[in-house]
Amino acid sequence: MSVNLVVLECQPERDYTHKPVSDQNSPQTEERLLSAEVDAELAGLRLDQALARLFSDFSRSRLQGWIREGRVSVDGRQVRGRDKVLPGERIELLARFEHQVPCQPEDIPLDIVFEDRHILVVNKPAGLVVHPAAGNPAGTLQNALLFHDPGLIELPRAGIVHRLDKDTTGLMVVAKTQSAHKVLVEALQAREVKREYRALVTGCPTAGGTIDEPIGRHPTQRTRMAVTPGGKPAITHYRIAERFRAHTLLQVNLETGRTHQIRVHMAYLHYPLVGDSTYGGRPQSPPKASEALREALRRFPRQALHACRLGLIHPASGEFMEWQAAIPPDMAGLLELLREDAAQHDIY
Repeated sequence: MSVNLVVLECQPERDYTHKPVSDQNSPQTEERLLSAEVDAELAGLRLDQALARLFSDFSRSRLQGWIREGRVSVDGRQVRGRDKVLPGERIELLARFEHQVPCQPEDIPLDIVFEDRHILVVNKPAGLVVHPAAGNPAGTLQNALLFHDPGLIELPRAGIVHRLDKDTTGLMVVAKTQSAHKVLVEALQAREVKREYRALVTGCPTAGGTIDEPIGRHPTQRTRMAVTPGGKPAITHYRIAERFRAHTLLQVNLETGRTHQIRVHMAYLHYPLVGDSTYGGRPQSPPKASEALREALRRFPRQALHACRLGLIHPASGEFMEWQAAIPPDMAGLLELLREDAAQHDIY
């Protein structure tokens, strides 16, 4: 059956908050009653299909879960997702949100590159964990976002839709509304978000290329990731941005977003990232390097990886937008020493 998309006005009939008795570590919940009338153009659709059009801020999986939980009614009666809807029927949805407690707002400075009513783009510094986890219960980007905009508590992980490792620097986008969150998650899944990195690796690849190797948990070291046959698909494109005597600066673009993807893939090619204590092994200096360069390589405190460019279609306007972030001072200083070393040994 062919159905034209119709925009209907969905207005909450009443809002109320329900906070069950819980301990400090349990998430608080909020419930909102939303309602809409079925237009004639939607007649004959399954309930789950009609819901996806009437309440498009929410993902299909979330709506289907609420149907299973009995949170959807049609003219006051409980229905199944496959039941058909008729024109004039009133659908009520008791939407349930979990506030992300115990993550508390913290006054942590943010380097905000862009912000409007729908999204926020930040330039994450090294050392900042993205969201609370074992060993990092506070002091995270999520805590900082909740302080900056308390309304983000209504979104999963305060609107964070992708992550960077603790010691990776650079650009991240954060959703500020339910609809923006949905659109950005779907764009990431469809590989429509453009993410470009600069990675300083040990070794001298002769040319760029593509790594298409699955990544999963290491079979024996569970805190590490590895290229493994049972892993999830992972695709990394890289090209040479700058050559040094024993190191190379790479431009890296991701199609997928697996945990530690660039670090694992480059180590798999035997070009590990400088400073990567998990996948990189011992630091290596070029022959007859200056003491300053040897010391800088030995003491570089993190993986030399920076998310320098982010491009996406704005979830509200449909406009393609792109942002850039300069390489941070620690990595820029090391690159300058490598350039001086290369010039002294006539490789330029």
